[in-house]
Amino acid sequence: MSLRALASILSILCLVTAIPATAAEPAKLETIDSQPSWILESPQVRLAVTKIGGQMAPVTFLRDSGKPVQPYHISPWQNESLQDLPAPVLTALRGDWFCIPFGGNGAEYRQEKHPPHGEVAGAEWTYVDTKHGGGRHTLVLAFEPQARQGKIVKELSLVEGHNAVYSRHIVTGFAGPAPCGHHATLAMPDEPGVFRVSTSPIDFGMTNPSRFSDPTKREYQSLAIAAPFTDLAHVSLLEKGTGDADLTRLPARQGYADLVQVVNKQDLQMVGKQEATAWTCATRTDEGWLWYALKDPRVLRSTLLWIENRGRHGSPWNGRNNCLGLEDVTSFFADGLAASAGANLLTRRGVPTVIEFTADKPTEIRYIQGVTRVPDGFGKVVAAEYAPGAVTFVAEGGERVTVPVRHEFLSGAGL
Repeated sequence: MSLRALASILSILCLVTAIPATAAEPAKLETIDSQPSWILESPQVRLAVTKIGGQMAPVTFLRDSGKPVQPYHISPWQNESLQDLPAPVLTALRGDWFCIPFGGNGAEYRQEKHPPHGEVAGAEWTYVDTKHGGGRHTLVLAFEPQARQGKIVKELSLVEGHNAVYSRHIVTGFAGPAPCGHHATLAMPDEPGVFRVSTSPIDFGMTNPSRFSDPTKREYQSLAIAAPFTDLAHVSLLEKGTGDADLTRLPARQGYADLVQVVNKQDLQMVGKQEATAWTCATRTDEGWLWYALKDPRVLRSTLLWIENRGRHGSPWNGRNNCLGLEDVTSFFADGLAASAGANLLTRRGVPTVIEFTADKPTEIRYIQGVTRVPDGFGKVVAAEYAPGAVTFVAEGGERVTVPVRHEFLSGAGL
């Protein structure tokens, strides 16, 4: 074994031993929709993470109830044994995955050439450990990219009594700027408007600055190009004189694929000695549940909405992919490393589009995703109220639902 390999293993083990635990056992490995996947379970949540791409789905929340929920998308070509896919990320495409560098990465940057959403999204991860103890369950995986030297450790944790997944990605090395973030992708229903989507307050939003869907590739979009907005309910359409799109009510406009980005406000309320977080929510009004994501907006500065409603007709999409990406990132849209590291429309407005990674200090990206049941009539979330160990989501009609979740984790607290 080389000294470099030995040092890599030792550094991963140092991170793993920081997780308190009283027992450990190997993770289960199952093949789910063609992909070998590691399994992590609590009484409330069961999640699967693919070996290829470290992509998280299916995830079953509320599994100890009479109505479990699986909110995440799994691409429709998973059991078709397709070869020569356009990008490695499409091999497992499902659920949520960590991207570094985030985006298409079509252009080289300082002689670096990364695949779409980075090597982490389409190559094999290494299993490190599983920890159980104190009502917590943690799966630890690792990945070493080649296009830029470094190491990414993925920790996914479940806390008993919580219908939430706590994610921590620790980036060591990978020195230099890079866009990164989470690519959470939900399964879209067919009935128009039953998904109510919202985010915490934003400074502004913008549709994709160039054509997102290319008709020469049999792709079609409905939204205008580089159109600014301040409200997701009023976004300009490509066809003039047709009014605005309401992106808080989805699905809509079947046959199109679109992308928009919103920049989250930074003024966070205090909860004791901890700051509150930015949030993204999607309510399934027809099924009575709410998916939410919590983040520190100083780390993941923006949220992308990838609205894919059967708008791509080339392989492997074939006009059948119906999903909603709610992607918390620091990035310039999905344009990749070169565009995000240079001057762009967002940096000119003072919005960071990369994280500066350093060789001598690990960088942590923490994130929380969860699901809760909501009462009849609960629609779009308009506010979140924070208390120690809990968040209350408030709907536009005044309905309220409180969930146990350790949002303090995002500020560095333990679980």
